Amino acid sequence: MSTRPGKKPAASPQSDPTPALGKTIQRLRKAYNMSLGELSEQSGVAKSIISQIERNETNPTLSTVYRLSKALDTTIDEVLKADEAEVFLEHQQKSGVPILESQDGLCRLAIAGPLNLVGSIQWYDFQARPYGVLESEPHAPGTVEHLYLLKGELEITSGEETRRAKAGEAIRFRGDLPHRIVNVGEGDAHATMVLVLRQLAVATTA
Repeated sequence: MSTRPGKKPAASPQSDPTPALGKTIQRLRKAYNMSLGELSEQSGVAKSIISQIERNETNPTLSTVYRLSKALDTTIDEVLKADEAEVFLEHQQKSGVPILESQDGLCRLAIAGPLNLVGSIQWYDFQARPYGVLESEPHAPGTVEHLYLLKGELEITSGEETRRAKAGEAIRFRGDLPHRIVNVGEGDAHATMVLVLRQLAVATTA
């Protein structure tokens, strides 16, 4: 997935949904003594998009954050963590909740859980317009995703298997396989998703 420039107006500091992300990207880039051009070349993300992210003027997609994190030799979880000095534990205001969107612009993920726990558990508010598709790379081995559908109908594929879930139903699936969620209903879909990292015991080879 890639960021779609020009779809969102510049955000003010008060309305920006990812205030810590831009600062983190900039801090890591400067720590590696990388220019915008060098980070763009290594990540495949346009220099103008990186600049907008650092200035908190755009909402990057999951794929864009993933590519930047790899180029900066870190993980997507670390990139999304807020600076300790800016962590607001008891009341995360609406403008401070990170929001990511799918490549097609039809799916939105609000990171509802505290970012200091992303290494063990993550939870999201997921919304999708009709035919919206959210594709994800495998998470850490043993990860399980727990999805509860509040509204609509979703088709979930994990690995080679596909299931459908309707409003009021819960479905749990392997998150350590390539997976995708598709809104196959006629209206909008709304779900909560919780990822428990390394929930399953996974055999390791010597």
